[in-house]
Amino acid sequence: MLARVTRSSGQPEVFGKYHLLERIAVGGMAEVYRARAYGTAGFEKILVIKKVLDHLMADEEFKRLFIDEAKIAESLHHVNIVQVWELGEIDGHYFMEMEYVHGLDLSRLVSRARNLGPFPVELALFIAAEVLKALQFAHSRTDAAGAPMRIVHCDISPQNILVSYAGEVKITDFGISRAAFQSRTQHEVIRGKYAYMSPEQVDGKPIDGRSDLFSLGIVLYEALTGHRLFKARSRDETLSRVRRADVPPPRLYRSDDISEELEAFLLKALARRPEARFRDASEMFDALATIVVREGHRATNNDVAAYLKQVIESATTRKGDSAPAASLKALPPTAVVVLAAEAAPPPRAIAAPRASLKELAAEWSEIVTDAGGEIWESDEGSVLAVWIAKGGLKDTVERAVRTAEAIQRSATDAAYRLSAGVATGIVRLRSDSNRPPEGWELAGPFYLARWMMNLSAHRGRVLVTEIAHKKMAGSTQRLGRVAIQGNRYVNLYELG
Repeated sequence: MLARVTRSSGQPEVFGKYHLLERIAVGGMAEVYRARAYGTAGFEKILVIKKVLDHLMADEEFKRLFIDEAKIAESLHHVNIVQVWELGEIDGHYFMEMEYVHGLDLSRLVSRARNLGPFPVELALFIAAEVLKALQFAHSRTDAAGAPMRIVHCDISPQNILVSYAGEVKITDFGISRAAFQSRTQHEVIRGKYAYMSPEQVDGKPIDGRSDLFSLGIVLYEALTGHRLFKARSRDETLSRVRRADVPPPRLYRSDDISEELEAFLLKALARRPEARFRDASEMFDALATIVVREGHRATNNDVAAYLKQVIESATTRKGDSAPAASLKALPPTAVVVLAAEAAPPPRAIAAPRASLKELAAEWSEIVTDAGGEIWESDEGSVLAVWIAKGGLKDTVERAVRTAEAIQRSATDAAYRLSAGVATGIVRLRSDSNRPPEGWELAGPFYLARWMMNLSAHRGRVLVTEIAHKKMAGSTQRLGRVAIQGNRYVNLYELG
């Protein structure tokens, strides 16, 4: 939320030689303003002023650390680091004059992009690689005598990764984050960021660059899966989760797009013990670059810029009254039940499959058709089936669930392990295609059913939503309230 900063006269607030135009953000450490500075011959420059909060300036320890670290931040000249131009004091307020990055932080970008489906893998990896370039530069800095400066950011989080409309990626808050972490009052100034700390950081142990790499691993994990890793309802539970560093395999949430190699990369970055992680940012970058090349996840700054534009335009369309949105609203709402199912072969040491994936998919198609469903997508070993609830949701749910059970028996008989999810929802179908508008594959109940299918992989049981649970006659067991996207939660049940 941008707040315009004005005086009673209606003019921007004057802060020394700066005009504070808009307050971009306020956090536990500082207020951030978009500002304008004036020079000779009518020269003007848009920049950022970060004013340290008054109560922190009363802490002499924090003030000393902040000044020391801000001086270091001024020396970090790198394309992927937000430049600090000046450290100063005006009327008792310590501030930093910083480069203005016109765009969004990664937290806002990922949040606003949710309606477009999962965050693109190639862009997430590109952003992580750009951050690693900045960390390698900072971590390897030496002083005039050649001694390592041992710089650690201490607050690598989505809010501190900025993405510009030109596709640039920059990290910010180098000086202020480290000063906050070292201060005895750190619990006051970095409230809310525990979910992105390393286990050694939350325990107050000595840290090095591998702590930043762990934090970046959290950021990348969450961008790829759409699932918060350590964040809990309470501070203590969040800290407990970080200390344990129990990381669910990311392929549980997105098996189609996250390869086993990329999963192994994430799990190594998120190892609880620092010595089990990547040695430094350079090694982590090389490992990531190998995956990008091998799996074809290449992206450029232009790709990031194009995606950012798409996200902004999508948000504008949702808020506006565009013709496509208006015509879509004119379509009658239709209740559907969606089944997403996928078979995985067992480990060779356990059993040999008794049918091919292609044969299995063909058998599933017959089962779905016999139950009155439609096959909207089919591949070797996977199927997306849809029932349009013309005769009432209860009967339709029961048919979909019976189909899921039949598919599970089919998979078991063929010595495969099944992942499946049944979701209900309301969609608007076009009369010409009897399908939702473009992009339906990763929207509404279709996305939810796929997501549930991936979640069920490690348990081998069919998952159903709460609505389906209430409509069906068979027995179910409550799995729990599970986060699906950001602050969205669903109650899930397993078939008994």
